[in-house]
Amino acid sequence: MPKFVTIGYGDEAGYKQTDPNVRTAAHANDQELLKRGALIGIAGKPVQVRNPEAKGIKTQDGAYLSSSLPIAGFAVIEARDLDEATQMVGRSPCAVAHGVIEVWPLDEITKLPSQ
Repeated sequence: MPKFVTIGYGDEAGYKQTDPNVRTAAHANDQELLKRGALIGIAGKPVQVRNPEAKGIKTQDGAYLSSSLPIAGFAVIEARDLDEATQMVGRSPCAVAHGVIEVWPLDEITKLPSQ
């Protein structure tokens, strides 16, 4: 079954202005996603990693992505297609609490190219 990476954006202000019953239902939706085997996580502090020309790993604190809302979390879900994936996450906290969720089809690599 195809996999999708989801990125949820949202903030506490949007969450707090959402009806508590809607929030409860959204968290129940995420519980259902977990039961279906989704990998769900809350975003921590990011680190950028670079290794130009393989001459040494360099790290820098902070996100590379920028958005008017902070990244709240990530998930990897399985769905028949993009339509089902959007329906699955459309009832999650970021989607219902004045945030947004991006859904990215994940083309898995099953074999690395040989040199």
